[in-house]
Amino acid sequence: MLVPLSHFLKSTKWQIPRKSYNTWVLAIKNASSPHKALQLYTHMHRQSIPFDTFSILFTLKSCTHLKNLTIIHHLHSHIIKLGFNTHVYVSTCLLHAYAVMSFDQACDLFDEMPQRNIVTWNTMITGYSRSGSINKARSLFEAMPVRDAASWSAMITCYINNGFRDQGLSFFQEMMANENPKPDQVTVGSVLSGCAHMGSLGLLAGKSVHGFVVKNGWELNVDIGTLLVDMYAKCGFFKNAVWVFVLMQERNVSTWTALICGAAQHGFCQEVLSLFKMMQEAGVRPNEMTFTGILNACARKGLIEEGRKYFKMIKETGLEPRIQHYGCMVDMFGKAGLLEEAYEVIKEMEFEPNIVIWGSFLSACKMHKQFDIADRVIGQVLRDIKPENDGGIYSLVSDLYVLNKKWDDAERVRNLVLNQNVRKARGSSCI
Repeated sequence: MLVPLSHFLKSTKWQIPRKSYNTWVLAIKNASSPHKALQLYTHMHRQSIPFDTFSILFTLKSCTHLKNLTIIHHLHSHIIKLGFNTHVYVSTCLLHAYAVMSFDQACDLFDEMPQRNIVTWNTMITGYSRSGSINKARSLFEAMPVRDAASWSAMITCYINNGFRDQGLSFFQEMMANENPKPDQVTVGSVLSGCAHMGSLGLLAGKSVHGFVVKNGWELNVDIGTLLVDMYAKCGFFKNAVWVFVLMQERNVSTWTALICGAAQHGFCQEVLSLFKMMQEAGVRPNEMTFTGILNACARKGLIEEGRKYFKMIKETGLEPRIQHYGCMVDMFGKAGLLEEAYEVIKEMEFEPNIVIWGSFLSACKMHKQFDIADRVIGQVLRDIKPENDGGIYSLVSDLYVLNKKWDDAERVRNLVLNQNVRKARGSSCI
């Protein structure tokens, strides 16, 4: 049995006076929170003020942010009672709410919809993309009566976000060949984000996309500029990343962070610290990823004191250290041979150490032949790792035992590898 919507609203001692209909709609649209919007919607119902598509749409859009499926169910019931379920815009907005919270229910609603517009189809393609159902997304794309740039962008994003970047690029080329619709900035953004992870092939495609942007006279805004900086930096053309960065009229924290992380990746560690100083002087507040790039640079260059300073600065700027920050500190201390300090970081961190942190720590123990400290953690490491995914750690542990001349322990680890179906990830490169 459904509970009235008012059940979800906090009790209030004030009463909203009767207003003109347009005032109610505007109040819902500009509500300071989803709860306020829902409260206004309920008062409209109590005072028998007629609803239309706008009042329902604004309420649905606002309440989607709550990610409360029960509230969406109640709104859905009320929409059916009012007879607005046949309105394509209301149904599409409701479909989006379900797609965010319960995609199976979104599929049921899509099948029931008597009318669909292009946004309806695009919403479903995006939903299938998020659930990893690439073939279903493609089938839906092929079944669309009409497609726009957002439809193509959704399908390109589907391929790229699910790891099929080559297919995403091919799909973009097909879109370019059709000439209608033309790619928009969303499409270009999806392609550039894929190119950033494809090495030299991605660089070639990314340059072509950059040429498309210039040819069409698009402004080098923050979104496109940041994606270009990130793409060039990750694909090995750091000089081009700097060039795009300099040409940008406006930059945000993501732009600065993309260049800082790119500089760290290419070993320009002192430049990383200089960029961060310039970022602070420009009044841009760093985020967690910014500090990941900085700490990575400190670990690469062995800048111990600077690493300590910037790790401390994370909390000073109102952020909380993430596991990747602790990982950088373990790597930094480990490479410098400060294994005790690295071990203290692992013990004091608020997170369970993952395979990356253990691998970094044990590698440092092997490099500096610190077998005693390695012995403290090997037992825990072997309990935590998953044989089907973390086979490389077994090899590392075995090597440590061999170097320490603990032949029986080394043999025991090798037997574990044989008996537990341990898999070691193959090395790979993108050429």
